Amino acid sequence: MRSIFFAGCILALVVNGPATAGEVLIKPEEAALPPAPAPSNTRALTRKPEVILISPSANVNSPFDLRLKFRAHGGSRIEPSSFHLIYLKSQNIDLTERVRRYVTAQGLEMVDAEAPPGQHTIKALISDSENREGSAVFTLSIK
Repeated sequence: MRSIFFAGCILALVVNGPATAGEVLIKPEEAALPPAPAPSNTRALTRKPEVILISPSANVNSPFDLRLKFRAHGGSRIEPSSFHLIYLKSQNIDLTERVRRYVTAQGLEMVDAEAPPGQHTIKALISDSENREGSAVFTLSIK
């Protein structure tokens, strides 16, 4: 009886693949690329939407929860379909499709995001109903 159970577990692993802890946000080969030049912060006269990093805090283990909050101004609305998430490397990597299903007008909430250890600089962009684009650049520090 035990051998049948064991064989069934092996078959399930072969058919379904190994269980994973979370969703891959950044792949190790992407993390190994050289960093992009430091982005410059500019200020606009209009009230662009804001992207606010809620979590993770500094120096977290993977997997971690990635949470961003969006805030529109002046009666405008956030347009979730305009969201983009870019990994800033020597050749930027678009992470948008990896997180698209976690984006709402309120923000992004991705539970159990995975990334290799190191410093990962990310740029998040969002537009509002007035076609104003806001962005934020943040660095994830993964232990």
